[in-house]
Amino acid sequence: MTVSLTHYLVVAAILFTIGVFGIFVNRKNIIVILMSIELILLAVNINLVAFSAYLHDITGQVFAMFVLTVAAAEAAVGLAILVTFFRNRGGISVDDAGVMKG
Repeated sequence: MTVSLTHYLVVAAILFTIGVFGIFVNRKNIIVILMSIELILLAVNINLVAFSAYLHDITGQVFAMFVLTVAAAEAAVGLAILVTFFRNRGGISVDDAGVMKG
């Protein structure tokens, strides 16, 4: 049995669906929301690399590297904001994030 493009697309669709459900179902925990966004970006990367390999073109793999860079920056900045917010407020509830407006 060989792994075809369809298999990769099914795995990416499952990861994307889990990420979307993670955002909509759990709106109280910011860390779960950030992990769900990472799952969505991972699904996009799987699609980019799968189509790149299927079409024998390296463009998709280059875009996947850019998406990985943006995801790493998003995770670093998001976690830095969460740590600062936790130190100031004592909790990281999504409802309390409105206090940061200013």
